[in-house]
Amino acid sequence: MDENFEEGKLPELKLDAKQAQGFLSFFKTLPSDSRAIRFFDRRDYYTAHGDNATFIAKTFYRTTTALRQLGNGSGAISSVSVSRNMFETITRNLLLERTDHTLELYEGSGSNWRLVKSGTPGNLGCFEDILFANNEMQDSPVVASVVPNFRENGCTVGLAFLDITKRVLGLAEFLDDSHFTNLESALVALGCKECILPLESARAVECRSLQDALSRCGVMVTERKKSEFKGRDLVEDLGRLVKGSSEVVRDLVSGFEFAPGALGSILSYAELLADESNYGKFSVQQYNLDNYMRLDSAAMRALNVMESKSDANKNFSLFGLMNRTCTAGLGKRLLHMWLKQPLLNVNEINSRLDLVQTFVEDAGLRQDLRQHLKRISDIERLVRNLEKKRAGLVHVVKLYQSCIRLPYIKGALERYDGQFAPLIRERYLNHLENWTDDNHLNKFIGLVETSVDLDQLENGEYMISSGYDSNLSALKDEQESLEKQIHNLHKQTANDLDLAVDKTLKLDKGTQFGHVFRITKKEEPKIRKKLNTNFIILETRKDGVKFTNSKLKKLGDEYQKILEEYKNCQKELVARVVQTASTFSEVFEGVAGMLSELDVLLSFADLAASCPTSYTRPEINPPNVGDIVLEGSRHPCVEAQDWVNFIPNDCKLVRGKSWFQIITGPNMGGKSTFIRQVGVNILMAQVGCFVPCDKAIISVRDCIFARVGAGDCQLRGVSTFMQEMLETASILKGATENSLIIIDELGRGTSTYDGFGLAWAICEHIVEVIKAPTLFATHFHELTALAQENPDNPDITGVANYHVSAHIDPASRKLTMLYKVEPGACDQSFGIHVAEFANFPASVVALAREKAAELEDFSSASFIANDDTGGSNKRKRELDPDDMSRGAARARQVLKEFSELPLDTMDLNQALQHARRMRSDIEKDAANCNWLQQFLQSST
Repeated sequence: MDENFEEGKLPELKLDAKQAQGFLSFFKTLPSDSRAIRFFDRRDYYTAHGDNATFIAKTFYRTTTALRQLGNGSGAISSVSVSRNMFETITRNLLLERTDHTLELYEGSGSNWRLVKSGTPGNLGCFEDILFANNEMQDSPVVASVVPNFRENGCTVGLAFLDITKRVLGLAEFLDDSHFTNLESALVALGCKECILPLESARAVECRSLQDALSRCGVMVTERKKSEFKGRDLVEDLGRLVKGSSEVVRDLVSGFEFAPGALGSILSYAELLADESNYGKFSVQQYNLDNYMRLDSAAMRALNVMESKSDANKNFSLFGLMNRTCTAGLGKRLLHMWLKQPLLNVNEINSRLDLVQTFVEDAGLRQDLRQHLKRISDIERLVRNLEKKRAGLVHVVKLYQSCIRLPYIKGALERYDGQFAPLIRERYLNHLENWTDDNHLNKFIGLVETSVDLDQLENGEYMISSGYDSNLSALKDEQESLEKQIHNLHKQTANDLDLAVDKTLKLDKGTQFGHVFRITKKEEPKIRKKLNTNFIILETRKDGVKFTNSKLKKLGDEYQKILEEYKNCQKELVARVVQTASTFSEVFEGVAGMLSELDVLLSFADLAASCPTSYTRPEINPPNVGDIVLEGSRHPCVEAQDWVNFIPNDCKLVRGKSWFQIITGPNMGGKSTFIRQVGVNILMAQVGCFVPCDKAIISVRDCIFARVGAGDCQLRGVSTFMQEMLETASILKGATENSLIIIDELGRGTSTYDGFGLAWAICEHIVEVIKAPTLFATHFHELTALAQENPDNPDITGVANYHVSAHIDPASRKLTMLYKVEPGACDQSFGIHVAEFANFPASVVALAREKAAELEDFSSASFIANDDTGGSNKRKRELDPDDMSRGAARARQVLKEFSELPLDTMDLNQALQHARRMRSDIEKDAANCNWLQQFLQSST
């Protein structure tokens, strides 16, 4: 943003010594708050001071030369001035993109300043007009409140949330594990930007993992006193805010133990009861975690669901690719929510797919509807402005212009007579017929057409029609009569002075003198005598001489008086029209919900129909029925990149056969893309969209867990390996047999043996205990032994090996990636070939080959021993799969026996004696088992 900084163009802070001293005395009384960025409105520009000034200079101007000193000596503070455009930029960055600051705006002068606006990422409050004046509101900000209650069997979480845009309050209560997996999924699904915590809980030691979960979700944490988390008067307070019966509210709240306190803190924090325009406008609901697929922050990142600032283009993210919505913000916000809340109900998913199929097959209907939706304004925000009494005639007119498109949308839907016509009628037409009758929106349309002067809209003027009110009509007639008298006086004066009307004698109207005559300085000498005798000269400037007489002044004064009365009458009538329009809010909300859904489904259809390679409708089955079969599947975001010629692959997760897939192969061979595309395809299907496959059969998943690479979190003191283990632990604790697990390169962050041991143990646990369909990409080729039949462990079933294929030219030793996923394990590693791709020096590559050959013993599939001749040639001795299976089982048995030793009650000699005996036993068994020989060599 440093292009905004030009030192000579920054607004200049002009304060005399007295004003500066007064401001400094006020500024020092402000409470310390490291998160608050405070701006002071200087009318033509804004200023920030102290640490805030330094932050703004460094972050937005990228230089401290923008700073100025206010005051003298030790009492001076750093200051920076900000133009109005730059203030809007900073406001959008702080409240929409970052989650680490709040924003405050002060007005006043001298030492008298008052806070007039405040906002946070979860509660945009008064800044909505600035944030979305020229930008669509793409996501609904949600603020949540959490009350954790720790018990022996875990933690019960009381959760409440507020979506101010949709005017929805929600409660939930659930048991959670030590990683707060359920809470993280709920915050992701709701799209929370800010979370309120009790002050005591926020600083408790046991809440450290809670803070980590909130950090992973990228939400701002706001601490409040425990006294605010009370549900004592909650039912009474909700009775004022919520529309409908208070008995329903009472029954809902009584079913929770901790969530009411959380909801009470939100009402207090957002000050909902202080604004009477909120009364009777909200709905309250129970949020059930089991209604939607659970996605944690790691899965959202791994599958690139939402846009990132680092994306090279919009197609890098699933949202960017799927967002082809036409409405002004309505569709975008709903798509945001749908992608975070994929469905679990098979019937609901199929209903969405039926509608998408309708629009895919009928291109004419799709194009007609999209053309009409392009003229739909952001109805939700317009209605909110109406209810907040921030609306003017322009908002009412935009609602009117949206409403008059509804008959065209209704007509287009009525012309459809295909397979899903009954669903179209049930979902849209019945509602449209109800909303557009004479008791609902037709009445609103009539109100606007009667009250608003629609002819003036082309001139950009929003006015009440003069015929709407008798007083306004009389004032308009009087105004026109005075205009006519002034015009006649203009002609008469031109005749008296012998000047041409409008050419040499002009009639001006300004704020300083009102109506005046004006002639050029060139003409002035010709009529100077008459001017001095019969007129009053007001001003002589380069553009001419302005003058008047008593008649013009009297008429002008009368005209100005009538004009003021007319404006006041207009203002009163506008307020009355806006108030009447606000009574249609409930209908507008229904229309907004319907149009946003239609917009998103049309967007899905447009994506499926316009893609160069076809999308297909997935077949959806309940979670305990059928397999997951994706034939010719592709990654939608990768294939959309201009430079990519995507090679499709099949994925068949078949229960009892290939439910757990171990995928090996070279780096850059396509493993990561393949396992991600499976997750993305399933997510798209459960959102209700066609998928980039030739054929898709999907057994509904309740959750997608993804661990596909972790970076250091050094600011939180978390290493790559620890981050990897934390994410994997949340998978092991949160996944069920109905989940989908995607793991990429687990165990890289530690030593080879530890990493392999952990990877093996995790694989076994998923196969034996969780039993969820899993894609496990790895470079530990030894893991492929899991797919071998193991009579010692019959619970390991349904494991299959797959690999991404590559070709090495025997002559040139050059590696060619084929990007095809094929059955079977990869029989070699290609790391050194990839290093050659990266143009490593030839000497480094040669040494790497030599060392790799020496260490080939670590392979579970084969090892290299010196030839009997003692020469430098080497030969490969294959390990028998049964040998590997027996050896691995024996090794696990020894490790289990050792872990069960009561070491805390044994002395050192006893422990050593046991260990020596156990080693002696396994050495005897290793005499006839090559795998055990390797195991003993690697463990010494």
